[in-house]
Amino acid sequence: MKDKITTGVWGAVGGAILAMIIGFNWGGWVIGSTARSMATEMSEAAVATRLAPICVEQFNRNPEKDKNLTEMKQKDSWGRTDYVKEQAWATMPGEKAGDREVARGCAELILKANS
Repeated sequence: MKDKITTGVWGAVGGAILAMIIGFNWGGWVIGSTARSMATEMSEAAVATRLAPICVEQFNRNPEKDKNLTEMKQKDSWGRTDYVKEQAWATMPGEKAGDREVARGCAELILKANS
């Protein structure tokens, strides 16, 4: 009887380990800290996506937008993001500084609308 119990316990332990290996590697299981990190990244991306059109509107209200567009087109993607931040188009009302992700999305939308 003791051998059957020992075999059963080891079988359960082995099955649990196998289930964890499969679950964490291929099943999409994550630990709490990873889930929090993923949720934070997703929420920040969603907010940036929603704020980028406001940034574009701030660009469109600029009387020198044609000159700014020409200058922005001459820059690489990182430079465009920095340029949008420098122009304060990515600075939302009530904030002191612009957000990099909002600026990146804004630059993409501006270029798409003016290509």
